[in-house]
Amino acid sequence: MGDYHFVYKDLEGASTQWDDIQAKLGNLPPKPPAFKPPPFTPASDPNSLPKDKSWIDSKTHDELEDLEDELDDDRFLQEYRKKRLAEIQEAAKVLRFGSVTPISGSDFIREVSQAPSDVWVVVILYKDAIPECGVLMQCIEELAARYPATKFVKIISTDCIPNYPDCNLPTLLVYNNGAVKGNYVGMNRFGRRCTPEGVALVLCQSDPVLNDGQSRDEESRQAVIDGVRKRFIEKVVADHEEADDDSSSD
Repeated sequence: MGDYHFVYKDLEGASTQWDDIQAKLGNLPPKPPAFKPPPFTPASDPNSLPKDKSWIDSKTHDELEDLEDELDDDRFLQEYRKKRLAEIQEAAKVLRFGSVTPISGSDFIREVSQAPSDVWVVVILYKDAIPECGVLMQCIEELAARYPATKFVKIISTDCIPNYPDCNLPTLLVYNNGAVKGNYVGMNRFGRRCTPEGVALVLCQSDPVLNDGQSRDEESRQAVIDGVRKRFIEKVVADHEEADDDSSSD
């Protein structure tokens, strides 16, 4: 009868005594280390986050709607959820524009005179051939993007007022509740160097024309005006520092 040798294999990754001897003699390659699964780390559950004001503030409108049943046991959070929903819905009512809209003479009454009473409308009368119109238009476009709850429109001067003199261009008209609140003819009011901050200060001298859409109350609009003044001062200081650097390098 033949001489049979049985080699019993242990669990995968484990080394038998026979394997150890053969590995020492160089007949087998080194055994790879035994497989070890990575430690279990449970996935973070977003619902396990602490439920407080900041947690509710991070939710979208739809998510807040879905939370109604989940917060039934916590009266405070349920009330705060209702408050946040109301704030989001109110903010959605604020008209947002964000750019300078071209209009024609036939659009003027609908787009300007009949705009909602709580919307301020800034109209620029212009002609493409007049360089000063391009300078002021750049400022107006920047302000339109910065204050999207204020409506900005542009119209070719003679489409708005027949025979309107080119020497009066550009002209800015400010409307609110169907009435003219401001009339700025030419570039003189905006200073030697026309900037968005300078134009914003002129527009807000007597009325809260600019509105960033965050809130409709006067306190928020005053904050907008204060922000305009702050940016204007910072720009003036930066321009002076740049001028001083240029003069010192000569």
